[in-house]
Amino acid sequence: MRTATKAILATAVIAIVSALLVTSSKTSAQDGTKLAKTIHIQAQAMGTSTQLGQNAGVNLIIEEFSTSDDQKALLEAFKEKGNEGLVNALSKMHSKGRMAIIGTLGYDVNYIKKFDMPDGSTKIRMVTDRPIRFGEAWGDTRSMDYNLSGVEIILSKDEKKNSGVLLPACKLKIDKEGQLQLELLQNEWKLVNVRER
Repeated sequence: MRTATKAILATAVIAIVSALLVTSSKTSAQDGTKLAKTIHIQAQAMGTSTQLGQNAGVNLIIEEFSTSDDQKALLEAFKEKGNEGLVNALSKMHSKGRMAIIGTLGYDVNYIKKFDMPDGSTKIRMVTDRPIRFGEAWGDTRSMDYNLSGVEIILSKDEKKNSGVLLPACKLKIDKEGQLQLELLQNEWKLVNVRER
């Protein structure tokens, strides 16, 4: 992978990691609140790099936002046992919503944070433990190590400017310099035609 591509990828994924593992800021909203009305977001996932030309519809359902206590529990689990600790902690949290590729049943999302941005847009970040399929477990494939999924959605005042990124299979790790990094099994997917309905 070229250096420029790696830099772009690192920028996209570090934002999601920092939202998950850094103390919540003053811009976060509705901390731990069960929503009066469920939020439904539809988008088209477009493959990048080796998945270029592939696309799929994505449905996101948000019923509740995560609490600061959820965030703290995940941070402590990661500090204690790394990626595996984080995945275990996520799996014990109750569902805050669902994520599904159109045509599949989808799966629960256990960590969702909302951030009201200074420009009036809304940023939503979602992280969950990824269900491991039977074929992966049976074959003990390399993909089993990438047991997290993440999504970042930006909802602008102008719906045409809505955007996002989908990380279908990833894991957290510490690099040689001691920095936290998100490693992807494959490339991220760009989310287009993002709309709330």
